[in-house]
Amino acid sequence: MNRTIKYSYQTLVYAFLYIPIIVIIIFSFNDTLRSLLWQSFTFKWYQELIHDTDLLKVSWHSLVVGVLSATFASILGTLTAIGLHRYRFPGRKTMHGLILFLIIVPDIVLAVALLMLYNFFNFPLGFWSIFVAHTSFCMPFVAVMVLSRIKNLDSELVEAAKDLGASDSTILRQILLPLLLPAILAGWLISFTLSLDDVMISFFVSSPAFQILPLKIYSMARLGASPELNALCTIILAITLVLILAAHSFMRKKSI
Repeated sequence: MNRTIKYSYQTLVYAFLYIPIIVIIIFSFNDTLRSLLWQSFTFKWYQELIHDTDLLKVSWHSLVVGVLSATFASILGTLTAIGLHRYRFPGRKTMHGLILFLIIVPDIVLAVALLMLYNFFNFPLGFWSIFVAHTSFCMPFVAVMVLSRIKNLDSELVEAAKDLGASDSTILRQILLPLLLPAILAGWLISFTLSLDDVMISFFVSSPAFQILPLKIYSMARLGASPELNALCTIILAITLVLILAAHSFMRKKSI
């Protein structure tokens, strides 16, 4: 009886999470514009998506911003985590607390704060404002993940390397980074995902001259979910799945 209840609960949870995604994928192949009834199978909406230059341009903007912000957030977050773990300096605990605070602060607060900061320094809104904003809110996630990983490492490895005459840069490149790679890669994937689907902060720090995909999808969805939008979401899901499988395969090869 307990097993039946457990499996029933799990089935309901997974159904709640994944049925909407499955519906989006199915209806991206439905040969009808607005009807929720199945008509016939077609690739027409994918063909229209390929020829929609405006949407492809916006998608490219999001891809570039996502990759760059995730990369810089991973670098800064990793260095921050290593510094917090290895070195003792005034304000260390305060800095650690501020990083955790950035994770839980509401997006609307961070969005308004960034907009006020840009206005104070007359920083133009566009690519660079979005890039800086995305890097800022992604970096704490990477720092926390790497810090959690580095705390579980054997500290004697670093001490042994020091005894053998290894410099700090050598310890970082040949010991810490290879051991922290799973956490760094996971942080990069999370940062890329956060950047790719952020709406609130991007809405405040973007400009009409440089649009990104979440805001474009939001404006399209307000008029009703079109099959072309379903096709775009399906492609995004496929790209995300490929990235996850590639990361999983890479980490399996590293562990062998």
